[in-house]
Amino acid sequence: MSVPRSVAAHRQAVVELLTGATAARASHRLPLLEALGGALAVDVHAPIPLPPFDNSQMDGFAVRSKDIPDAGAELWVAAPVPAGAAPAALKPGFAAPIMTGAMIPEGADAVVPIEKATPDTFPDATARDAVVDLPAVASGTYVRNRGSDIEEGALALPSGTLLGPAQLGLLAALGMTTVEVRQPLRVLLVTTGDEVVEPGEELTAGKIFDSNGTLLEASMRQAGLAVVRAGISDDDPTSLVTVLRSHTDPADNPVDVIVTTGGVSKGAYEVVRQAMSGHPVDFLPVAMQPGGPQGLGTFNDVPFLGFPGNPVSCLVSFEMFLRPALSEVLGAPAPRPVRNLSLAEPVTSPHGKHQVRRGTVEPDGSVRMEGGPGSHLVHALARANALVQIPGDVTELDEGAEVEVWML
Repeated sequence: MSVPRSVAAHRQAVVELLTGATAARASHRLPLLEALGGALAVDVHAPIPLPPFDNSQMDGFAVRSKDIPDAGAELWVAAPVPAGAAPAALKPGFAAPIMTGAMIPEGADAVVPIEKATPDTFPDATARDAVVDLPAVASGTYVRNRGSDIEEGALALPSGTLLGPAQLGLLAALGMTTVEVRQPLRVLLVTTGDEVVEPGEELTAGKIFDSNGTLLEASMRQAGLAVVRAGISDDDPTSLVTVLRSHTDPADNPVDVIVTTGGVSKGAYEVVRQAMSGHPVDFLPVAMQPGGPQGLGTFNDVPFLGFPGNPVSCLVSFEMFLRPALSEVLGAPAPRPVRNLSLAEPVTSPHGKHQVRRGTVEPDGSVRMEGGPGSHLVHALARANALVQIPGDVTELDEGAEVEVWML
């Protein structure tokens, strides 16, 4: 009997499998909002500095700091400087009312906040010969200098950056409307089993509806993958091979990755194992519950991952292996947020297996189990918002014990 592979070792094997297959991925240019969740395909350098000009950090008066001695000074009030205007140069002995974000006039080098002025209100814009008393101020006070955020030509975002709202906001601030992102991987998803029928069909004796296809396609699409569905393959290995060959022909826009569900254990009718005979695919146990049986290799030079057939097992396999491997290799999707939380109840786990339980994070910050460890508990999975990680060397945890939790 082969020794089960560790979760970490199997994840690394998936990373290595995908690294070669994705090295020469094409890219395409998208409008900024359509690129949300994608990975940047090229380095982006700032075409302009940010801010593009010296501007005021406060509502106040733009001044020449040398015009105000330590004891303060009374200055004439110049024309106001609203945001978006190009102001005239500031004359000596004058202070210009200025709004937050407005351009600092030539000659000015500091801003005195309005609340420190006497009077602490702006004069009427039509007032003539208005004056204001201002305290001394150091040069540079409340001035956002040109390029203080990023200099023109500096690296704004490196290739591989995951494009979230903040990154897209930066690109917009730099005046960009489109961005070059890596094209999503195309994944062939095949559900197997004579017992499986499509939702909506007649459910006869011994049959079950296919939840794996919807469960995994939704997960993959959420992770930014382009999913090709091949329907449900029966337990005839010849039929499965025909389906896989039709999507991996190098002359016919082949998929980038193959994922199957079911048929990877050691039973008498393991169709995926039979179909992969003669191909460089290993079927091996991973020390994980659920999701222990795994297949990994290539079919027609296309990376192949064989997940178990139970719904929770296939989802856990995706979350533990394929999703984090994509994050590492492609830069997208973003890794699942990880938290260390206390258990709301005691938990037991089999020795030598990394157990992945479904849980719900409570308002008080504790995590409560949803259902048992069974791999068929789809209802419990639907109620959960987290995956609770219990290492293989842990068999019992008391209420209040700290565990690692991946937020879904």
